[in-house]
Amino acid sequence: MLEILSAILDYVTVTDLIRFARVSRRMKEMVYDDSRWILRLRLMGCWNEAEARKRAETAWQKRVGSQALPHEESAERAGIGVNGSVESPSRNERSRNGSKTVVGAGWQEATLGTNGIQQSAMGSKPGSHHGFDAIPLSHNAQTRHSSLHTSQDPLSRLDVLSQARSIRRQARQEYGKIYGSLNQFYVDALTCKDHTTAIVFRLYRDPNHQAHMLANLARFADSDLAQGWQERKEKLLNLSEVFETAVAREFQQALETADVDGKQRVYAHVLATLNGGQKGVDLFINNSPVFARKDELGDPLDCLRLGPPGSISLQGSQGYFTRLAAGFNEQIALIDRIFPASTQAAVTFLERVGKEVYSDYLSTLFDEAHRTNLESYLKAVSGTYHQSLYMAKALRPSKDTGDEFYESVDRIIASAFEFHIDLYLNEEYAYFKRKSEAKVGGWEKQLSEQDASMQSLYMSNVNRQADKRDFLTSFKKVVMMPVNVLPNFPLSSPFGGKSATAKALVNGENLETTAQASSQMSTRPATPSIINGTTSTVTRSMTPLPEPPTTELAAKAAIMSSRLEGIRSLFSIEVALTLVHTAKSGIERAAVFYRARSQFGEDARKQCQLIFVLLLQILGTRHIKAGFDQAVDHLSNYNPKEIQNHGHGEVKPLVTFLELVNVGDLIQQMLDVFYEQEMVASGLTDRNDFLDPAVKEKKRFEQMLDERVAAGLNKGIEVLMSEVEYVCATTQKADDFNPDAAGTATSDVMDIGPSETARMVVDIVSSHTRMLVGSTEKNMLDVFNQEVGLRLFTALCKHLKRQRISVTGSIKLISDTNHYFTYIHTLHNPALLAYFIALRALVQIYLVDAADAKELATIIADGDRFRGIFRAEEVYEFAERRADWYLVRAKVERAMFGVGCGVM
Repeated sequence: MLEILSAILDYVTVTDLIRFARVSRRMKEMVYDDSRWILRLRLMGCWNEAEARKRAETAWQKRVGSQALPHEESAERAGIGVNGSVESPSRNERSRNGSKTVVGAGWQEATLGTNGIQQSAMGSKPGSHHGFDAIPLSHNAQTRHSSLHTSQDPLSRLDVLSQARSIRRQARQEYGKIYGSLNQFYVDALTCKDHTTAIVFRLYRDPNHQAHMLANLARFADSDLAQGWQERKEKLLNLSEVFETAVAREFQQALETADVDGKQRVYAHVLATLNGGQKGVDLFINNSPVFARKDELGDPLDCLRLGPPGSISLQGSQGYFTRLAAGFNEQIALIDRIFPASTQAAVTFLERVGKEVYSDYLSTLFDEAHRTNLESYLKAVSGTYHQSLYMAKALRPSKDTGDEFYESVDRIIASAFEFHIDLYLNEEYAYFKRKSEAKVGGWEKQLSEQDASMQSLYMSNVNRQADKRDFLTSFKKVVMMPVNVLPNFPLSSPFGGKSATAKALVNGENLETTAQASSQMSTRPATPSIINGTTSTVTRSMTPLPEPPTTELAAKAAIMSSRLEGIRSLFSIEVALTLVHTAKSGIERAAVFYRARSQFGEDARKQCQLIFVLLLQILGTRHIKAGFDQAVDHLSNYNPKEIQNHGHGEVKPLVTFLELVNVGDLIQQMLDVFYEQEMVASGLTDRNDFLDPAVKEKKRFEQMLDERVAAGLNKGIEVLMSEVEYVCATTQKADDFNPDAAGTATSDVMDIGPSETARMVVDIVSSHTRMLVGSTEKNMLDVFNQEVGLRLFTALCKHLKRQRISVTGSIKLISDTNHYFTYIHTLHNPALLAYFIALRALVQIYLVDAADAKELATIIADGDRFRGIFRAEEVYEFAERRADWYLVRAKVERAMFGVGCGVM
């Protein structure tokens, strides 16, 4: 039952609460409950829990410090009775406050008449009414007006809410002070016929005081929880609106007369005191020239009109932002002179400008640019955002705003771009993908068309039926055909084109000039190239091509030769450079949003990573990998026996492939620089984060490139060794190592230098291994050199087993072996050098005279001499290639195997 009564008391008027407290001691305790009055103070915004806690701690410390004093004195100083309840103010305090005429009745008592009020007053002792002072009420407004003048200073009532203290167990007294000061104005505002008879307007003549009292009454009404509070609050609101309308009308007239420091400032402060001043802020904004003449700031379509067709010029938007910032700063200066800081007029003005002026301009520009040209749209979104950030720095903050102003500017800029950022990022990615695929597809199409035209050219004069009827004749013609019958496509320096291109890239020269200069130095069929972002074909030389072959075998040989020579153009540095520049432009545009640390910066960072990943995928898998695969396929079809025009000291297909490797290495270096400068330096990716998509894709690209290069080099080594074997088989003379068989004179034998074949082999191998120096990692270069050396060792051993060596000719063989050893020594590979040391020791078996057959057998059986490279059986096979082997065989076998010995 008591809980129900306590809940009911929360919705009872103050007067009824006082009457209820007179019923009994228990009822008095329920009414005097401090939480009930704290609730009313909190509803009015007059209770500060932190202040109340601090006061309670201070009072407790005072009580602890005065333990020696009697309990009654301590309780009296603390304001606490013996029974623990809060006592009423002392008689002296009541006498001091007796001059205050605070209304002691609720709004219902104003309608009961004077008799009811007087009876209520007579029924209680004079002075204090449970913490509420009693005052007499007259019958009419004139009497009430005079009583207010004589009872309390009207100006002191204005600050009653701000002077309220947060003291525990004294919340009822604090609320009583507020009630006594404001209740009569509250009741009068609810019962007056119109605003002209309201006490608040008759007692206070200053509009600022009137607004202050109306604001106090609005807060006081929040503590009115009795039945019908909605209607009472609505009546008070109507009275305030009448006053607000009158003040707003005066403020509007002041705006028209430009009375900034006079009426504009006065009435703006009145409106701010009344309810925050939003009405005055709205009037000022609606009359601002920034809104009234926003079309004069600039036309968004000027950005599309000023630039060339299909492009955009951001000079128009830059001028617009400059004029907008200037107009904004002028209005902020006026706002600082007119409005108080509490109105937040600058922030409201900023938000309206951002929503109705700034956002409209951007939306119109973006929509039109997206409709007309996608690249213009991408440049417009990124460029205007960058310009907006500079405009934000040029805006003048309002006084007393500080960093909050710039935070609001950043928030408004972000909200204006929020509706466009998702579409922009998706279009940025799609634009790069579409343009890159078109660029690579154009290159592939050019290669395919060129290959088809080349095949058509070489096969145009072939009579297949005649070849079928006379195959042997045709084959004989192809084999015996002079070298100059097939078209000869001389090669320039294998790195000449790359050096010229690199120089053009470094110096910023026009790629078209470089390409044309290169084409004038070469007469081979033109290969597609990328000039100024478009796929084109290098201008052919004016030298007329030779007549196409008339047989199928000759045509196929010419086609193979042309394809091998065209390995260098299977992928292009120009295409890679174009793709990198396109990706760089897209990433730089999107990175603007990330560097600004905006709310969608993370989305922009992820999109930049996706663009970089797509760059590696298109450039790696589709362009470079496909080019290496075709190069390896062409190398697999290479047969030196079918090539009649062998270069001096070089294998042209391998030279062109190594040039392709250098191009691939240059592309990888270019991507590394791009990754470090655009991705890592900008903070778009972390090279130490192994889960980062860009890091993973970059490692995958490098692995792919290493695998393709390794596969190509492996095939290239096979081609190189095929060429070495071909040179050894075709150029090694029979009398080089066995001059006695040809009856060569003694003077000829005295030439102890290496043979022409050895010089050619070393020149061929060394020229190709040197091509990788500086363009390949040291580890891969060491592996390549070691593999070349081992295969060269194998080829020389096979070649040696096909020769017949005499003692006299062994001097030439030893010279050749020393020449090979000298070359291998330059590779600085100890493991590889051991093989050629063993080979040099091996050829000593040919220098042993036939008379020393037993010594020869000792050498053959000495495994330590050859460091485990050759077994005795293998050395025996080499010894069989001696010219006098049949003379020394029996002696050697007897010494080695004991042939002819019997067991005793």
